[in-house]
Formats: sequence, structure tokens, C-alpha cells
Amino acid sequence: MKLVSFETTKGGGFGVVKDDGIVDLSRSHGDQWATLADMIGGCGLGDIFEIVENRDGDLSLSDVTYLPPIPMPSKIFGLGLNYKKHIIESGRDIPEYPMLFARYPDSMVAHRQDIIVPRVSERLDYEGEMAVVISKHCRYVPAAEAFDVVAGYSCFNEGSVRDYQRHTSQFMPGKTFWRSGSFGPWIVTPDEAPSPDDMILTTRFNGEVMQKTEVSDLLFKVPELIEYISQICPLAPGDVIITGTPDGVGDFHDPPIYMKAGDEVKIEVSGVGVLENRVADEN
Repeated sequence: MKLVSFETTKGGGFGVVKDDGIVDLSRSHGDQWATLADMIGGCGLGDIFEIVENRDGDLSLSDVTYLPPIPMPSKIFGLGLNYKKHIIESGRDIPEYPMLFARYPDSMVAHRQDIIVPRVSERLDYEGEMAVVISKHCRYVPAAEAFDVVAGYSCFNEGSVRDYQRHTSQFMPGKTFWRSGSFGPWIVTPDEAPSPDDMILTTRFNGEVMQKTEVSDLLFKVPELIEYISQICPLAPGDVIITGTPDGVGDFHDPPIYMKAGDEVKIEVSGVGVLENRVADEN
């Protein structure tokens, strides 16, 4: 299934993509579940599949404005230096543990919305990433059981304001600027998505391929990340783990390449989808 959140003239909603339409679950189940994350956690993926199996779409994809698949996650975890070739290009040592930082919900926009270059910097870099969305309330999840708590996979542009990122040893200031990244267009559930080790991640910047890698190059893979993060805090339905970016980021080009108004960036994860965004200046 492709799980999606959206907005129409009547307000926000959520549902399942079928062909070129959406089965609007917020219309039929909104009284019980207020958000997609609520329905994933309270109903479960199997029950959602049964609900939509024999239903036709209520809405056309062309009639909605996409929202981030989970518009307000309770937690968003980013990963630094988690692709081996990216570690090499950065000149950094291989981390012993996952290098985590937090993002906040208003730092991300949806598919086909503008990413915003902040007034205070001209060094907003693209970072194509594969995102994992959590399906259940859980804590201390063993790596061997980690895929049992995965709702699915999505695409993420983990936009990074490089000068602010380097103000201190902490990454977070450069990683959560308002509307600096993007998430979407939907979540593909594990029954339809490839295994992460079989996914290919590609970033296209104004039509040129800037990043392309096998997700199997991750240093800390999805089960290890879920195990480690769930030791730190309980995870909840809709929580997002952004698994890291590969080599080819703009910051390490000579000269560096940063996103600016009018640019177009596409993040593709094979078997998941393509996340498209244009770039605009902050008003």
C-alpha cells in the first residue's frame, strides 16, 4: 500500500493511493482516527489493507495538495555519516555509534512544495535519503525483530544549512531550519517495498544525477538503527528515522553546489517513489 496524507478545500485528510486515486480513509474513519499515524497505530496495516481492498478511490491525485505523509511526527531522527562513501568524502572517522540529531516537523515540506532557503545563509545543501516510518509503540526492540515495527518507507531530502551545521560540534542547528527539507510523496508498506538492501537511492539536481547508491552501503542498517534508538526512548506510530545521505552532497563539490531559488531537486528511492521539490527564497 501507498499511505498518503493530503489537503483539499475541505481540509486535511489521509488515505491509500490506488492507481491515480486515493481511498479517503479520513472520510470513512476520521471519527475514530484523527491522523494517518493514529490509524496505523490503532488499526494496524493488515486491517487498513482489508478496509481498502475492495474500495475504489474517492479522490483523484490531481485534486489534492500533498502533505508530508506523517505531518506531525512525535519524533524525527536524522543520521549523520551513515554511508561509507560519504564518510570517506567527508574525511571523518568511522563512527562507533549512530550519529543522531533531531529534526522538527516544521522543518519539512511535502512533495511538490517549495523548499525554502533561509535569509541567513546561502549554503542550503541537498541530501537524498531513505526514511523509515514506525508502526507501533515499542521500546528495546531487538534488531532481529525490528522489521516488525516498520510501517514502511519514504523519500526524504534532508536539507542542511552547512554553515550553521558547523557553528559547533552539534549538527542540529543546521539540520532543522524552517521548511529546509522535504518528505514524501507517500509511505510504501513493507509488503510492496523492496528490502532496504535492494533499494537504490538517487538524487537529481536540475536534472543531473548528483547522488546514486545502493542503500545496502549503510553503515548502520535499519534493524540496528531501530534497536539503538528504541533503547534511548520509546518509539511511537508515525515516528520517522531518516537513515543518512550518501556521497555526492553539494558541499563537497569544487566549487560547492547549494540549493537556490528556482532549482529543482528529485529524490528517488527505487520501489518507493520520487519526491519532487522546487526551491524558493524566504520572504
